[in-house]
Amino acid sequence: MGPRTRGSGSGIPGQYLRAMRHVPSLALLVTVFIPLTGAAQAAGPPAPPPDWAGFTRAFDAYATRDSIVGASVLVLRDGRVQARHDFGWGDRALGQPADTNTIYHWGSITKTLTAVAVMQLRDRGRLTLDDHITDYIPELRQVHNSYGDMNDVTIQMLLSHSGGFQGPTWPYNQGEPWEPFEPTRWEQLVAMMPYQRLHFPPGSRFGYSNPAFVYLARVIEQLTGDAWQTYVSKNLLMPLGMTRSYFGTTPYHLASFRSNNYSVRVDEAGRETVHANGRDFDPGITIPNGGWNAPLSDLARWIAFLTNATGGDSATVHRYDMVLRHTTLEEMWRARYLASDPVADADPNAVADSMGLSFFILWRHRTRFIGHTGSQAGFRSFLYFEPTDRTAMLASFNTSNDVRPEASATGFRAIRDAALKLIAP
Repeated sequence: MGPRTRGSGSGIPGQYLRAMRHVPSLALLVTVFIPLTGAAQAAGPPAPPPDWAGFTRAFDAYATRDSIVGASVLVLRDGRVQARHDFGWGDRALGQPADTNTIYHWGSITKTLTAVAVMQLRDRGRLTLDDHITDYIPELRQVHNSYGDMNDVTIQMLLSHSGGFQGPTWPYNQGEPWEPFEPTRWEQLVAMMPYQRLHFPPGSRFGYSNPAFVYLARVIEQLTGDAWQTYVSKNLLMPLGMTRSYFGTTPYHLASFRSNNYSVRVDEAGRETVHANGRDFDPGITIPNGGWNAPLSDLARWIAFLTNATGGDSATVHRYDMVLRHTTLEEMWRARYLASDPVADADPNAVADSMGLSFFILWRHRTRFIGHTGSQAGFRSFLYFEPTDRTAMLASFNTSNDVRPEASATGFRAIRDAALKLIAP
């Protein structure tokens, strides 16, 4: 089956429809509209952004060039869907198209959930950002720190990726068949701590770290008595109505909507092939830094919260403030460390990308964007928003290209920056 592009829900294969009939309250599952009140509803859905058709052509061209099996992209303004486009297949072998029901894996965008949860506890007086991480995880004193004392590493440093910890959670990444995908138990991470070291003085610069967010999740669990997944579900997903988000194995009632994920590889004969990795996989202990599964509609609700898209509705204002005050979110978006070199852009005022508290700050087209990317298994994704105009763009791809990784990464960045240009004021 070749690639398939879709802008509507028509043409769904019969076996997919049969699977969907067994899911209760389907009408509640397919919506991508974020309800608002008053004048916002009366005005109807916002119009697509200018040159949406040109962007979707570029999106499809990139997906085709990179051998991507399925992808979806969504534009929002004031928490309401402006436009959506789907490409290809959620599961190619089953003839299941990528559509409004498709559940993707969002990788490191999960870190934004963990960070907001930490800031909730800060605002509720349960911790401070200057708390020493070893007060909660004394095992980290075993990590080698040639720059000083491990007791000096703070929660704020972990949130801003400036603690000096290594990037990958798991060091076994040589492609051996016996290597685990990710560590599955906390004691496995603890066992590795005496054989790890900090890579730079804590607090001195940015250095992206996945295990830092496993440690932050451990803090949440120590303070609340809840597993990370339970705390996040109760304090973020439930109040924001993100009912189709989950972590780990897919729930039975959502299993038919889960996207497969794929890797482009070279077989023994030297031919390029697209390999299906299977719908579910175990992120293990790394769930707090990369384990979020959800359709784009739930991510749209997350963006509506982040951008304070209340529609003037007092109940929504109260609900958002109960999750986290917007002033605290704005605190998280203040640049703390450079995260890249200055961007080669036509804009003479272009500045380097930077890191706040878990969120990246990008400057493109004279505009500040806040967001994050994600990748795990065959999935790749991005989520960015412009906080003043409350415009946002999110996309997910269910295929990674291991044959041409550099060209694939360049294409991913190019389509992301095209998306940012589309939503720039």
